[in-house]
Amino acid sequence: MKIKVAFVVAVLLLGACSNSSKAQDPEELEAEYPTDPNALILRIGQEGGFVPVQFNLTRLPELALYGDGRLISQGPQILIFPGPALPNLLVRRVSAEGIKAIVDEAVKAGLTGQDRVYRAAADRVTDLPDTVFTLVTGSRHQTSVYGFGVGEDLSAGSTEEKTAVTALHKLQDRLTDLSWLPEGSVGDEEAFDATEMRIFVSEPVRTDPGMEQAPVDWPLARPLAEFGAPTLPEGFRCGTVSGDDLTKVLETAKTANQVTPWGSAGIKYGLSFRPLLPDESGCPEV
Repeated sequence: MKIKVAFVVAVLLLGACSNSSKAQDPEELEAEYPTDPNALILRIGQEGGFVPVQFNLTRLPELALYGDGRLISQGPQILIFPGPALPNLLVRRVSAEGIKAIVDEAVKAGLTGQDRVYRAAADRVTDLPDTVFTLVTGSRHQTSVYGFGVGEDLSAGSTEEKTAVTALHKLQDRLTDLSWLPEGSVGDEEAFDATEMRIFVSEPVRTDPGMEQAPVDWPLARPLAEFGAPTLPEGFRCGTVSGDDLTKVLETAKTANQVTPWGSAGIKYGLSFRPLLPDESGCPEV
């Protein structure tokens, strides 16, 4: 009898050890995410590709989720050229329960562990952008997919890549329609008001004959010839505005489009605008 009891105890102890070990599996632990209001949790954005210079300078992420629950995304765009000078950014508030559900989906999609780069499509198609998925859970993880949603061929590449890219498509679809989140965890959309704006200054964009526009007056006392510092690519300068200066610039920019010339001290300039998101500040490093 004693031997049987000892055997049962031993089995139970082994099972407990096994369960304890399983509970410590990093893949099964709840992901911790930053809760600082301006800290990035999740972002999906694009980099590179064969696009106009101004497009790269002012490119914004598809969506970005922050520690206080702000979910910032791009709103509907007017399909005309030239488009408005200012982008259409929207923001919704997501509850703590909703944030956890989104982070869980990102973890399920493989956005933890080592950074990953998938470029199977580059063997077939050139000049496409990389879509970069960023998740911050203790450490910062990035997964980059070349030609995501455009040029990737799920019949090519490794089995790992096919599985990963398929999971990322599912994640993107889930984040496009948040109706699956707990009821009441997502607020209404409203315009996102940035507190700081990057402005890139260059020569005016050339337009076809007949499309010339009258210049818009630069609203600040500091002339554009003295605004900002040289940045890449060559021929551009970058500066930022905030507070009252931002208010004045926004009021004027709402009447302009992407190729409107801006007049300052008798000289015409081209301006490109990039609202800064909560985790961003200043101009890009040269």
